[in-house]
Amino acid sequence: MLHPIKMTQDLASVLKLLEASESKVYQLQETNRLLQSDKETERIRFEDSLTRNDILLNKNIQRLAKMNSELESFAYISSHDLQEPLRKIRTFAGRIAESDHEHLSETGKDYFSRINKAVERMQVLIDDLLAYSRAANRAQAIENTDLNILMEEVFTELKEDIQMTKAVIDITDLCEARIVPFQFRQLMINLLCNALKFTYPGRPPVIKITSGIVESASLPAEPVSGYSTYCHIAVADNGIGFEQEYAEQIFELFQRLHGREEFTGTGIGLAIVKKIVDNHEGIITAHSQPGKGTRFDIYIPHL
Repeated sequence: MLHPIKMTQDLASVLKLLEASESKVYQLQETNRLLQSDKETERIRFEDSLTRNDILLNKNIQRLAKMNSELESFAYISSHDLQEPLRKIRTFAGRIAESDHEHLSETGKDYFSRINKAVERMQVLIDDLLAYSRAANRAQAIENTDLNILMEEVFTELKEDIQMTKAVIDITDLCEARIVPFQFRQLMINLLCNALKFTYPGRPPVIKITSGIVESASLPAEPVSGYSTYCHIAVADNGIGFEQEYAEQIFELFQRLHGREEFTGTGIGLAIVKKIVDNHEGIITAHSQPGKGTRFDIYIPHL
């Protein structure tokens, strides 16, 4: 027979256990709620941070695009505005050379020679600025182009420079690529002109041009386009070279690694090359060593 007091005590113990269990369940539920709340708070903070970063990134992109557009407009307009006064300087200088040059003193002739050289440098700068503004134009049609044919045109244009420097050019069979022919012709002319110019006295330039198809996974940088294969063009020379630390700086506008007394130029040629590669959604890198030449690697989307 069950004892009433014993049953009461047992029931009381069971009730206490139930109350303790309910308390623990409540505590667990409350802890889980707090954890969920913390996770939600962190998620909201993370999303807010992403939103702020996206807004900042878009603002910076818009600011950069505006600056590039202004620079391109400045280069184009300035170049055209400078043409007229420069033309007048050359005209009047020509008249002096024809009629009064013999009457100038030696000092006057020296000043006159300096004026002519300054005018020539200004003309080169204007031409380069115009070339840069044209390179920034993305409106031109992209065509599937045989680079072998394009290089024949480049060699024809540079025939006199190649002969004068006694350059040796080794070129392999090149691939086809999606390019704007006019722009890419300018790109190759600029690279070859650099290879012909930045040389040691008495050492004929040796230029090697190779080409091949590579997978996008093997590119030296993240591609901006979704193409799976790229045409890789390499242009290597045996020129004076430069320190590798300047491998990115050389593509900036008006950047020169050498004084005007050593080598002529405006510091725009490689900026034009970089702009053209960017227009083609490609990649360009430079590798060099002082005294051991320079190699440019260009990657352009394949057909």
